[in-house]
Amino acid sequence: MVFRRGIYKSPAQMRAMVEPGLITADALAAVRALIAPGVTTGELDAAASAVITGRGAVSNFQMVRGYRHTVCASVNEQVVHGIPGDRVLEPGDLVSIDCGAELRGWNGDSAISVIVPDPDRPELVAQRQALSDVTRGSLWAGIAAMASAHSLNELGIAIQGYIEDHGPSPVTGKPYGILRDYVGHGIGRKMHEAPSVFNYRVSDPGPDVKPGLVLAIEPMVVAGSEDTLVEDDGWTVSTVDGLDGCHWEHSVALHEDGIWVLTAPDGGAEGLAPFGVTPVEIA
Repeated sequence: MVFRRGIYKSPAQMRAMVEPGLITADALAAVRALIAPGVTTGELDAAASAVITGRGAVSNFQMVRGYRHTVCASVNEQVVHGIPGDRVLEPGDLVSIDCGAELRGWNGDSAISVIVPDPDRPELVAQRQALSDVTRGSLWAGIAAMASAHSLNELGIAIQGYIEDHGPSPVTGKPYGILRDYVGHGIGRKMHEAPSVFNYRVSDPGPDVKPGLVLAIEPMVVAGSEDTLVEDDGWTVSTVDGLDGCHWEHSVALHEDGIWVLTAPDGGAEGLAPFGVTPVEIA
């Protein structure tokens, strides 16, 4: 059972999380600009590292025991926790990049997914883009729900509802799968804090959603079965059926005046607009 009072942060603490969130966003922007055929996932890792260290921050991923890289780079059937290295990106690949930065003891955490252009396989690109679009859209549905929710499970309801409403998967003709064993989390002094943020409906309503709550919301969606395995490297989570997976994530703060997406340069204005929610800076 989570000690509920301990998960909420003061306005000053939330303000301290703005800069590491923006550094994380800038690192992902540098990676996005580099993604192209022929680029290695190790080069993507180096680009993120250069931004984070250049801003005086450190990679919080490297603080995870046994992990020495700046990002996780997951390609196609790899959903999350892929290890960057010598893998060369090919046209049509779906690349999910997860990244985080710590500055002055406060953390940011975010993830994007990008499809490498492939003019020769438009159907494959369209299928993977559809998966990325529904995953990204469900993320923003969850963030928008945070603005008015009373309990945490309302976010999972919104995320799952969006995914169900925007299916089926063009690959299988069946509903998209939502990973059950990997979920979002609180964030603050540590990258991973309580509470767990489920991307699907659960029976427990969860903690109260009220000012001071800061969450890393991160739906992980697959084109087929939600069954996964951990590869021999001990990190990479891949689909058992070999179909594609996708990951999007933002760190979000709820304060007295509204919500602010810490890892979006515009505070989430563009992503929230379709849901009728306007983000408000933390006073």
